Amino acid sequence: MSGTAWEVSGELWHINHLPVVRIPTNRPNRRDQWPDRYFVTAEQKWAAVVAEIQRLHTGGRPVLVGTRSVAASEQLAAKLSGQQIPFALLNALQDSEEARIIAEAGHPGRVTIATNMAGRGTDIRLEGGVAEAGGLHVIATERHDSPRVDRQLFGRAGRQGDPGSAQAFVSMDDELLVRHTPAVLRRVVRTALTRGFPGAEKMAGKAVKIAQSTAEHMARRARANVLRMDTWLDEAVGFSGRRVG
Repeated sequence: MSGTAWEVSGELWHINHLPVVRIPTNRPNRRDQWPDRYFVTAEQKWAAVVAEIQRLHTGGRPVLVGTRSVAASEQLAAKLSGQQIPFALLNALQDSEEARIIAEAGHPGRVTIATNMAGRGTDIRLEGGVAEAGGLHVIATERHDSPRVDRQLFGRAGRQGDPGSAQAFVSMDDELLVRHTPAVLRRVVRTALTRGFPGAEKMAGKAVKIAQSTAEHMARRARANVLRMDTWLDEAVGFSGRRVG
């Protein structure tokens, strides 16, 4: 079972011959997806992330901040420390404390920084008064190569019918855009955002979609090549009569 398999149902059928059946959620989804926010530089993005965390923390809402890497999580932790904002850090270096950190992530005003693989699939229970304040808010500090990973992070909020919200912060310096967007397109988007042109945000969103589509195409091709190689090896070893392992 997977909460994000529907997007790749075509690949699962054509490559693995596995059908995907969609099952309704146990309770209605009450999560609000806020519009992405776009910035020219990483420095501008991180400053906005810290300001948003401060705003939500002051208002009493718990915040879960997802980062793409351990290094990014520690970078954000340093920035929050500099602003005297209390937080809990959950990455590969704190795996022994994962249960406690996740258990406290739904407390009023709690700020939790987590790499995107940490604590996945765990319900974050809301403490008293949090639901009335809007529930858990999730911040993605980057978009990922696959929208499925974005949805896995956003899905930490609004679980089991709880209220919640989620939002992504994106800069033109992010790894996804640097690796998978044509340089000329990034320059055009940078100029549009810097000068505040009408439609600049829409243009940035298109750039993100192009980058994710390119990254997913490359990933699908790599998976198909691995499957073909496995099939070839199985046939070659079977023909030779040799046993492997």
